[in-house]
Amino acid sequence: MIKVEWKGNMAFEATSPSGNKVVMDAYPEAGGTGQGPTPLETLIGALAACSAMDVIAILEKKHQVVTSYKVEVTGDRVPEGTWPRPYTDIKIKHILKGEELEEWSVAQAIRLSEEKYCSVLATLRQSPTVTSEWSID
Repeated sequence: MIKVEWKGNMAFEATSPSGNKVVMDAYPEAGGTGQGPTPLETLIGALAACSAMDVIAILEKKHQVVTSYKVEVTGDRVPEGTWPRPYTDIKIKHILKGEELEEWSVAQAIRLSEEKYCSVLATLRQSPTVTSEWSID
């Protein structure tokens, strides 16, 4: 279970079962103080990290030596003033450097991540049912 606790203004701290924490916040114009990424930024950051972890693991199994790796994710959203404002298009760009990296190995690793291994991407594609409960303590 992920626990999310309000830290004032629009900042919320998420704590994972492992005890690791991440603070999410809103932009100042939306009442935040910029203490962390927004929830939507965190979502596409999770997508990038999930895929990148897969790609690194697959390339290591293929004995490909990666010396530098970054992932850039951009997303298009419905126009401002419309609610909700989900992403309508997400683009992931993998940028790798390495010692004699084989293009087909990189392409295959990315394809396997997207089609088989990345749970974040699989979740986004399946549009899971979300239910809410509440209580007043």
